Amino acid sequence: MVYNYYMKNFYFRALAVFLFSFFSLSLSAQITVVRVEGNKIFMDISSATTHVQEGDPFKVILSSETLTNPKTGKELGLVHSYSSEGKITKVESLFAVGELPKKETVSIGQEVILSATETATTAEKEPAAPAKSTHTSVRYNPVNQIIIGLTEGNFPQHPNTLVTLSEKGEITLWERGENHALIPLLSYDLPATKKGITVSAKDIKNSGSDQLFVPVYDQARQSISTLVFEVQGNTLAQIASMPNFVKELGCGSEKTLWAQRPFVTSSRPGNAKNVVYKKNKFINGDKSFATQHNWLLGLNIYPIQSETAENLIYTSSNGKLRMVLENDKRTESAGNFGSTPNRIQYKQEIVRFFPSLQVYGPHGNAQIAAVENTAKIGLLSNTFGQYQDGKIHFLTFEQGRLKTAEVLDLDGVLYDTSCTDESLLTAAVLADGTSSIVEISK
Repeated sequence: MVYNYYMKNFYFRALAVFLFSFFSLSLSAQITVVRVEGNKIFMDISSATTHVQEGDPFKVILSSETLTNPKTGKELGLVHSYSSEGKITKVESLFAVGELPKKETVSIGQEVILSATETATTAEKEPAAPAKSTHTSVRYNPVNQIIIGLTEGNFPQHPNTLVTLSEKGEITLWERGENHALIPLLSYDLPATKKGITVSAKDIKNSGSDQLFVPVYDQARQSISTLVFEVQGNTLAQIASMPNFVKELGCGSEKTLWAQRPFVTSSRPGNAKNVVYKKNKFINGDKSFATQHNWLLGLNIYPIQSETAENLIYTSSNGKLRMVLENDKRTESAGNFGSTPNRIQYKQEIVRFFPSLQVYGPHGNAQIAAVENTAKIGLLSNTFGQYQDGKIHFLTFEQGRLKTAEVLDLDGVLYDTSCTDESLLTAAVLADGTSSIVEISK
């Protein structure tokens, strides 16, 4: 009887450990090896819960064994043996290719994990209490809209006009009035079938008046395009469209308008090309840069590292800011900058559009303005209602790392930012569904 009791107890414990290990591996094994060619590894990323990008470091779990306390017999968990750290070299919609520094005994079916390198992606430890921002700001009186995109445009008789896009698809031109009032000038309602994503303004036609570029998502057609508007008399009229996702990068008179082909690989877009106007059409120009399959919302390109560098800085899926250095390595910030209520459902995926990253200042000594939205305690940040406030981090690049120098707290959720010659613009969406535009000195 005693023997049977202990044997049953032993088998039960062994079965429990096996099931725990099996299900733990099954749940966590989101990326697996499907082909090996020398030191080149092909991996299935169709079930990956993280966004895999070119340049990401990875390791393969070569073997695992259970660690047991020899005195008590207590199972302490699994100990893994890893391969050398490799690098993702190619990403497609359902698979990725990586290379290890040397050939190793990697087998089909083994698990791949993404890892952080000490030399390239070590996160900067933030100070316990970052300095409060010394930037002065002007807060305009709230308007009865949830503003998800904004910029500044110049139009006949209306220079330096605020332009906003609301969650309901309202495009509005606002004049700055007395006592921080916003006076509506013109407006346009997008069709109900098209969800607006952001708004940009620039005079691509060299007509003396800015055109507005509004990317929209057509749920029925599962497509993104950009509608182009201009001021005609006392109306805002659509004059063209582009089969691209279009977004402004830069500040004020230095803005450049970029277009990228949407959904090149699954929910990921293509590289960016500048927008030009030729033969009465808005088309892609000859200038380009690689976005590494990131949307133009949530990234910027600027000579941050030196006067001659063209550093790509972007919001990664794990919430960090990453910057591509001149040696093709990456540095990574601390903090969570991937929290955004601006998203669409594309097929079976949720596509998140991160708030714009603004970069300005002397080349090689730039300052970066990035949004962090704070989740309500105990809730995951997947919808607007689960955020409670937002803040803007002002980061610098120092000694090879991105570091938060100052933080400006705002009592509202932030969807996006834009950059003028003199200031940063954002809209704090308040708990009552109104928005207050905030103009922050640079």
